[in-house]
Amino acid sequence: MRVRPLLNRLGRYGLVGVVAAAVHLAVLLGLSAALPIWIANPLAFLAASLAGYVGHAMVTFREETGGKRFARRWLVLQYAVNLAVCAILPLLLGAWAAPLLRTVVLVFTPTVLNALIWSRAARFSARQRRVMASPRIHADDLGLAEGVDEAILALAQDGLLDGASLLVEGPTATAAAARWQTLPKPLTLCLHLCLTEGPESENCPDLPASFGQLLLASVLPSRRRRLKPQIARRIEAQINRYRALTGLRQINVDGHQHIHLVPIVLDCLLLQADIHWIRTTAEPLPTGLPLKSWVSAVRDGGLLKWLVLRVLTALACPRLKKRSIHTNARFAGVLFTGRMSGAELEAAESCLNGGDLLLAHPAAEGSSHDLARHGFALSETFFRSPWRQREWQALRARAPRG
Repeated sequence: MRVRPLLNRLGRYGLVGVVAAAVHLAVLLGLSAALPIWIANPLAFLAASLAGYVGHAMVTFREETGGKRFARRWLVLQYAVNLAVCAILPLLLGAWAAPLLRTVVLVFTPTVLNALIWSRAARFSARQRRVMASPRIHADDLGLAEGVDEAILALAQDGLLDGASLLVEGPTATAAAARWQTLPKPLTLCLHLCLTEGPESENCPDLPASFGQLLLASVLPSRRRRLKPQIARRIEAQINRYRALTGLRQINVDGHQHIHLVPIVLDCLLLQADIHWIRTTAEPLPTGLPLKSWVSAVRDGGLLKWLVLRVLTALACPRLKKRSIHTNARFAGVLFTGRMSGAELEAAESCLNGGDLLLAHPAAEGSSHDLARHGFALSETFFRSPWRQREWQALRARAPRG
């Protein structure tokens, strides 16, 4: 620990120690008028221990605890140690110790022991937070291609995923959905709504449409009137296919290229019954990344997408709440879309807590083969990148999910 943070930590520890000592003294003086000292003093120690237990968790070691209490076992341990030391030390020192030495030992021994106990408690809390705070790992585009399915299903089989999204109009959706149902552990499978790619439909002549076109249709009345019925029909068709492939009635929804958050699309989604959960993309900005990562985020459009989706999420959340539709608290995977490995993956995960969502697009080599023929030209470009395999390898290197 560097000098300034260390001094800051020592200052906070001293402040909490002074408060605990003041509590001890106040309780002792208050109780000693009515109780014998051998009862009043342990009760005063207990009050001081409670003050230290709360203060060190909330103030001294707040970085490790996140402002939450220590496990109660540390309070029991600290109280027992303090009582034992205060009872045994005077007997051990006896009359042979000089008065000054005796005072120093009696004062500083409990102080040192308490510092060790609360430090251990803080490290324990930090470890528990790392375990409990692990975000859910989610993979998009199951059903797009055999190489994509191979990577996602392998990760799920090895306990390295918490869920995936099924692209129901993808070339391999039927086989992928069938294989997903054979996994040893049930995992979340979302409907990956797709309106920007995929096969054309006679009753939806203006679809597929780009993200920008759909966003523009959300604010232009003439375009809105023309597109909204088509979007509703396409959503209905994809929901029906999702149910046919999975047998699920209750639906969790996200979107290919996050199209589900575009207002005109969300309008249509909210008219559907049985939608339980919709993904949002409130992504915190990570810290500690090298400059080149931020350069790539600007160059590749990640920062612009991050900003647009932050706004769309802010608009969507009140509507989801009003309809009692669940969503994730926070999310990572927009800012560095397509590059979720290495420092970017670690930084994104460090910003998330348990229940938050971390998105990746893993795939095996060759996943882009002939996708354009099936109407997925954008995905063919995206999955031609070697980053898809890097994301797969980065996820494979992680510890299995609990």
